[in-house]
Amino acid sequence: MQFGIFSVGDVTPDPTTGRTPTEAERIRAMTTIAEHAEQAGLDVFATGEHHNRPFVPSSPTTLLGYVAGRTSRITLSTSTTLITTNDPVKIAEDYAMLQHLSGGRTDLMLGRGNTAPVYPWFGQDIGKSVELTVENYQLLRRLWDEDVVTWEGRFRTPLQSFTSTPRPLDGVAPFVWHGSIRTPEVAEIAAYFGDGYFANNIFWPKEHYVRLIQLYRERYAHYGHGAPEQAIVGLGGQVYMARNSQDAVREFRPYFDNAPVYGHGPSLEDFTAQTPLTVGTPEQVVEKTLTFQEFFGDYQRQLFLIDHAGLPLATVLRQIDLLGEQVVPVLRREFEARRPAHVPSDPPTHASRVAARDAALAAAAAEVPSGVTSGAAGA
Repeated sequence: MQFGIFSVGDVTPDPTTGRTPTEAERIRAMTTIAEHAEQAGLDVFATGEHHNRPFVPSSPTTLLGYVAGRTSRITLSTSTTLITTNDPVKIAEDYAMLQHLSGGRTDLMLGRGNTAPVYPWFGQDIGKSVELTVENYQLLRRLWDEDVVTWEGRFRTPLQSFTSTPRPLDGVAPFVWHGSIRTPEVAEIAAYFGDGYFANNIFWPKEHYVRLIQLYRERYAHYGHGAPEQAIVGLGGQVYMARNSQDAVREFRPYFDNAPVYGHGPSLEDFTAQTPLTVGTPEQVVEKTLTFQEFFGDYQRQLFLIDHAGLPLATVLRQIDLLGEQVVPVLRREFEARRPAHVPSDPPTHASRVAARDAALAAAAAEVPSGVTSGAAGA
């Protein structure tokens, strides 16, 4: 199972000091966090994509390309790449380039985005977000899977005999997750293509996400990709840890109360009771995270949000150390002990996808009758 962290890249004042980092400081902090995550033994670093204040990661592939050059093992992903307001041609080219730069350590999570003003900034209508998602992803798949694409749709100019460059590394596109917090159509798209489904369950009660994940699993099986329990699922979460739970609550409360996403809303106690947020000891993080498998079934990727709301970089790095030393090793052992043998333990990687492609080609070649060439067979 993969464990990692994701960042929303907010530039938020530290409520305990009143100091706001500069954009340059926040961007450098994100790269330091990614490098430290690898050093701590985590599997994934993911960045969001935002085009509005107080967030800075407007160019995920630029950030991840830099991190790729400073790391050697960790998977580089997104949390979210906007499929609605980005041109599918640019997504195809940018993430294929990142594939090459990272040696295949790349996947991405596509999402609609929930910031209404962003849509008109990029010439789109939020009222058509689902239609944009469907059309743009269909085009993205073709750009990666076909060398030459001729295409016409509703939301961009037509393409005539177009080749996206560079081509995907080893001829295999990056693995795609589809992220959603409320849209059944996104679960349907993920299931149809046999892609991963990521429920970033950091806001709402678990019952909401149980329904979406169950729908995805049922449709994944319907389209012939495997049994429902073999569908590729990822989950989000939020943690803040200290040696004892009282210290954790005391230290994190001012950051929670002033967070740009949910500050000045529910109390910390109510929010932790109703969502996956865990504020306490490493042991309490382990205990609560293990319940995710009970609610959602076996899954393959767990990402934690730990660097938001103005938390100082030194504090975030200590959180990563606690994850790597005291949380993730226990979760790996416990999740794998519970997982049935026929359920994948990890999401597809570049190496596994290349191997599956090569095995399928070899199997197809073996079915050609002896003495019959492909040219003769097609004559």
